[in-house]
Amino acid sequence: MQIADAVIVVTGGASGIGQGLCRRFAADGAAAVIVADRDQEGGERLAAEIGGVFLPCDVAEESQVQQLVEQTIAQWGRIDLFCSNAGVTVKGGEEATDDQWGLNWQINVMSHVYASRHVLPGMVARKQGAFLVTSSAAGLLTEIGSAPYSATKHAAVGFAEWLSVRYRREGVHISCLCPAGVATEFLDLEDPIHRFLHTSSVTPDELAGQVVEGLAAEKFLIVSHKEVTDFFQFKTQDYDRWLHNFSRLRQKAERDTARSREAS
Repeated sequence: MQIADAVIVVTGGASGIGQGLCRRFAADGAAAVIVADRDQEGGERLAAEIGGVFLPCDVAEESQVQQLVEQTIAQWGRIDLFCSNAGVTVKGGEEATDDQWGLNWQINVMSHVYASRHVLPGMVARKQGAFLVTSSAAGLLTEIGSAPYSATKHAAVGFAEWLSVRYRREGVHISCLCPAGVATEFLDLEDPIHRFLHTSSVTPDELAGQVVEGLAAEKFLIVSHKEVTDFFQFKTQDYDRWLHNFSRLRQKAERDTARSREAS
């Protein structure tokens, strides 16, 4: 997948990882960068900055995803790369409310399903195109502080994997982005795990460079940190030991949080 002269759509494009992707794609000579987001002000500002186009889209609504795809194709005739990037998170475990679980499921999983329904048929017909699912290192490992986020990001990896198996012999390349710490608003520095991730976090622009390299190499799994790959390999080699080690990390995080509260 080459970025130059490509028509590219990025959901969740107004901020964070999506913003970094949009800037990099524009800098690399994309024919069109469509910034899709619920944040109209932020999306329009970024589109004006990079010479792109803003299209409003709430990815939790299939009708809006369909409209986004149809508008893009109507104006440019095709979509070469669709970055299904929008995501949400919430703290908590099984006690998180049904609404919180539902929102994470709708945006972190179903948005990818909606996008694939409306994007992939055109790519298959042309026998070319790329589809990027943004998951998370939590989708390969876990997110200690959020069961809804961890479970739905695992589902996103599983869906991307299925898409890759289904479509790779039809000229469509599927990639799954699984970053660890990225310096965005997702990193809550009051959370001890997030503070740890921040110590080695990459910027959205740095991550975008890794994405471009991964797409050019037609890699399925794109990760931001070698440690993620190492932990993932360890997980498959000794699952019980991996679970034990991550439970110790959770215990340490809880102790650090308690100490911080006592100190304040």
